[in-house]
Amino acid sequence: MAFVAVLIIFPLGWTLYLSLTDSRGSVRADSNFIGIQNYLDVLTDTDRFWPAVMRTGIFTGVALLFQVVLGMAIALLLWRPFKGEKWVRVAILLPLVATPVAVGMMWRLIFDPNIGMANQMLGWVGIGPQPWLAGQNTALATTIFIDIWQWTPMVVLILLAGLTSLSDEPQEAAMIDGASAWQRFRHVTLPLLMPTVIVAVLLRGIDALKTFDILYATKGRGGGSFNEVETLNVYAYGLSFDYNEYGRSSTVLILFFMLIIGVMWALTARRKKEEGRR
Repeated sequence: MAFVAVLIIFPLGWTLYLSLTDSRGSVRADSNFIGIQNYLDVLTDTDRFWPAVMRTGIFTGVALLFQVVLGMAIALLLWRPFKGEKWVRVAILLPLVATPVAVGMMWRLIFDPNIGMANQMLGWVGIGPQPWLAGQNTALATTIFIDIWQWTPMVVLILLAGLTSLSDEPQEAAMIDGASAWQRFRHVTLPLLMPTVIVAVLLRGIDALKTFDILYATKGRGGGSFNEVETLNVYAYGLSFDYNEYGRSSTVLILFFMLIIGVMWALTARRKKEEGRR
């Protein structure tokens, strides 16, 4: 209990306290208690806060959708034994070995508009160079692609573990009844696997919401010159370490924390509901 209090409750309580003050410049500097004024200012900020909320939602939703769909497809391919299975699994898991910052720097070089490999490969098929991370309209989509590339293997691991735990009897019964592969997946495999899918969505969704390393490694402070990839994490970091507005940044973090708790509660309730049906 003491360990949890020190590492979780105290920092959260201190952040909540700072969010109710006008603390800036230094956390040790004198500050005044201003109540919920920071919350009113942040919630009415349509220039930075709400666009950051929108980008956070887009980044999380799109990345999670592709990761679950691709993860399910790959897990189904790896479900049955085949020759060279171990080598394929090792290759698929390689993106998880590198740290997000290293991955971000690697893809930053690949997507460099001038010397990057991506534009060179497009040139081989007659397509002109693309701005990728440098473009105001393409940067967010490119960072989503990088996140999908690195974290889809994690979803594969979770779903593959769920698939291997399923009994073969329902599948065999469906085959005897003449069900096609798609019908077996839709009416047998997927319903039985749904609690595991929700666990994968819960773990990866919360992690995607908190993404910072890849975004900062590829676009730097502010999420780029036009804040094109500035999510709530990047926004709060900038308020704290670029502008030293600790009261305002703490407010953003508390609101972000409440958002994560809400998502966790919704997904956990859905998981319990699916387990009850099972």
